[in-house]
Amino acid sequence: MEPVVTTEAPGAIGPYSQGMTAGELVFTSGQIPVDPVSGAIPEGITAQADRSCRNVGAVLAAAGSGFDKVVKTTCFLADMSDFAAFNAVYEKYFVSLPARSCVAVKDLPRGVLCEIEAIAVR
Repeated sequence: MEPVVTTEAPGAIGPYSQGMTAGELVFTSGQIPVDPVSGAIPEGITAQADRSCRNVGAVLAAAGSGFDKVVKTTCFLADMSDFAAFNAVYEKYFVSLPARSCVAVKDLPRGVLCEIEAIAVR
């Protein structure tokens, strides 16, 4: 197993890695919509979904993978009424149509509206 580290996605804010590889598999930690350079969080579900997707993409790229190799995602929304807007962004990135779970949760770190984690192959 090898940790995935990149400055193109936010650093871990706890005792975990941005991602891990195990053989040909890549596991990303949940990526919230934090700009890795400024630390800013964009407003609204569309901008937050886009930033979260780009952060997932950065971790995948650092591990030698990409959106076209994602086999499973888990998505967390603070409000299920954001489902359609979230999907409109998500489908532009996750072109492999991976298996997915999407659930509403009570709270997410830093009060964000969404978080995405992924499993991919290299």
